[in-house]
Amino acid sequence: MEPQENDKLPVVRKLREWDAQAIAQVTQFRGEVTLVVSREQLRRVAEYLASEPSLQFSFLSDITTVDRFPIEPRFEVNYHLVSLDRHERLRLKVCLPGTDAVVPTLTSVWPTANWHERENFDLFGIRFDGHPDLCRILLPDEWEGHPLRKDYPVEGYR
Repeated sequence: MEPQENDKLPVVRKLREWDAQAIAQVTQFRGEVTLVVSREQLRRVAEYLASEPSLQFSFLSDITTVDRFPIEPRFEVNYHLVSLDRHERLRLKVCLPGTDAVVPTLTSVWPTANWHERENFDLFGIRFDGHPDLCRILLPDEWEGHPLRKDYPVEGYR
């Protein structure tokens, strides 16, 4: 899909009218729209998507991380959003370097982010700045490392 065609999508058009610099890239694959945003823009864009009456992305269904090791930026953090009223889905993507895998928490925008962020912290080591209780959720507190990272030893640390 051509960049001009992506700009015709209602959510992209609305975001560009609000802030032309908010979106770094737009991709569409098999009907799924992904907006790539910088970590500095993430919270602003999330707040806008959740609160704008014509968009109403009021539900964060999941946060997933992709470890692209050894490629940099190493991590992709994907936020899967749903507008229940409009029956529309959207993905926000933030790319992070392996040496600075930190993004702002979105718990104030979508309360369900609390658990999703803790899961991504536990398994990938992504830090969510400002999270109210960023601690392990699946693994014991004494667990060493983050097992879904591609450089994690197959048999664990010894």
